[in-house]
Amino acid sequence: MDISLQHKENGQNSFKCAILTISTSRFEKYQKADRPERAEDASGKLIWGMVQVQGSNIIHYELIPDNIEMIRDAFKRVLCSEAEVIISTGGTGLSPSDVTIDAVMPYIEKEMPGFGERFRQISLDQIGNAVILTRAAAGIAKQKVIFCLPGSPNAVKLALELILPEIGHIMKHVKGL
Repeated sequence: MDISLQHKENGQNSFKCAILTISTSRFEKYQKADRPERAEDASGKLIWGMVQVQGSNIIHYELIPDNIEMIRDAFKRVLCSEAEVIISTGGTGLSPSDVTIDAVMPYIEKEMPGFGERFRQISLDQIGNAVILTRAAAGIAKQKVIFCLPGSPNAVKLALELILPEIGHIMKHVKGL
């Protein structure tokens, strides 16, 4: 048996996932009293769908504006929940309102720099040198895996194609199995 397959053997195949979409414009659209319909959240829906197809469960979904305190509060809630994997989308760029990474990093106990490095490497074909503008990141906190993805559906799809095949292996290490 291939050593890499053997190492991944007995990994957790499904997990409980929390999805946090960080977007002021979508949040404001959703909050308007005269617009009771849900805000369009293509990236959040994509995460939801890809995670479910993989066989896992979504136990929490939240839409949050680009507000560092509200993002921190949302992460605190899911860190105290049954979620094993937390995936956020949005707020990973360089504009003054992009504060997701700044909000999340104080909670990270162990960084997973390989995720951001690999994500930017494979993104190069799609967006060229603009990959240097993303601060997509991953880490571990309270035995939960956190992925902070850009807000673009194309970036989310690319990231999940990288994450989902490895999630069982990651969870095995995080739980010390």
